Amino acid sequence: MASNESAVLFDQPGPKGRKTIRIVNWIAGIIFAVVLVLILMRLHNPPDGENQLSWELWKPALDAEAWTDFYLPGLWATIRASVLAVIGAVVFGLLFGIGRLLPNVIIRAVSGAIVEFARAVPVLLLMIFFWRWFAFAGLPSPAYWAVVLALVIYNGSVVAELVRSGVGNLPNGQREASLALGLTRTQSLIQIEVPQAIYAMLPAAVTQLVVVLKDTALGSIIMYTDLLQESRRLGSMYFNILQTLVVAAVVYFIVCWLLSRLAEWLPSRMQQHTAAPAEPEPVAPIAIMDPSNVNQIAVAKEGVPLGGAQRLYHVHHRGTNASIHRWRETRYVQGYDETHPESQIEFDKNGKPIKDNPLEDLMKEAKKKEAEHHQGKGQSKTDRES
Repeated sequence: MASNESAVLFDQPGPKGRKTIRIVNWIAGIIFAVVLVLILMRLHNPPDGENQLSWELWKPALDAEAWTDFYLPGLWATIRASVLAVIGAVVFGLLFGIGRLLPNVIIRAVSGAIVEFARAVPVLLLMIFFWRWFAFAGLPSPAYWAVVLALVIYNGSVVAELVRSGVGNLPNGQREASLALGLTRTQSLIQIEVPQAIYAMLPAAVTQLVVVLKDTALGSIIMYTDLLQESRRLGSMYFNILQTLVVAAVVYFIVCWLLSRLAEWLPSRMQQHTAAPAEPEPVAPIAIMDPSNVNQIAVAKEGVPLGGAQRLYHVHHRGTNASIHRWRETRYVQGYDETHPESQIEFDKNGKPIKDNPLEDLMKEAKKKEAEHHQGKGQSKTDRES
């Protein structure tokens, strides 16, 4: 799959090109290793400071107390703000994303102005503005609500653009078909187009979660106690700010990596629900000289019995092998006609009928009626002769 995608983006390199790529990779790996060694040597023996690789500095940043009192509470504050910001951003984006697509000129202009303003103003500036506003208003947890509201506004504008682009990428036949069915432009947008756009933009929306999670770190500037702020507090206590920031960076990396894997897994999961089944449903075998083997066509080919009505089912279960063995046990595979009397027979585990064959009962009843009919004819003939 990866080779096919790369072939679409650029031509596959030949033997000479692959050799050049290997050489460049080796050179880049060696340079990276040399730079890493130089950095470690510098940390081990800084010119004016303490050995930053000493276990005495790393131990306070990795012990259990650091996790229970600093990292985990800070991570919970980050996740709490991220989840609420994501929910608010989705609502904001759907509201103003749909507003930018409505036929009403005023609503479209107001929605467009709000979205463009939210995209243009920096997130940090919004956080500082809301933080000062909420603090002067005396609201509880002004830093938390400032972070959440700023992330809602900025990421909501991104979601609004995703909705607008998703609707714009839909085939024109979707809108034309809905309008042909009598729906208005607004009904077509909300009931037909936007649901499909939301389903298509889910992977990109999940990727935006990574941006929301990382942008919560800006809240440390307005004293929001997130993961970054808690790691800085821990570092200031033991004078090991580098070590605590490294641990916080690793935690951020793990959480963002999990979200990225979710964004990669979601399209394949969605494709499984929207794509056709991998195994086709069993159909009736195609009989010789019968291109479709559909029961209704078989009935039509048999015609109408002399002096009778049109058959509801054909006489024989047709198949490639007319004398197929154990056809009753494999009737689903063979494509049986459920209206046929022989299809009503139930079988046990050994393949034997549980109850009498209804076809035999029908045949007995038909013979009985035929005998009565002939008997009635015989009596009427006798009466005429007498």
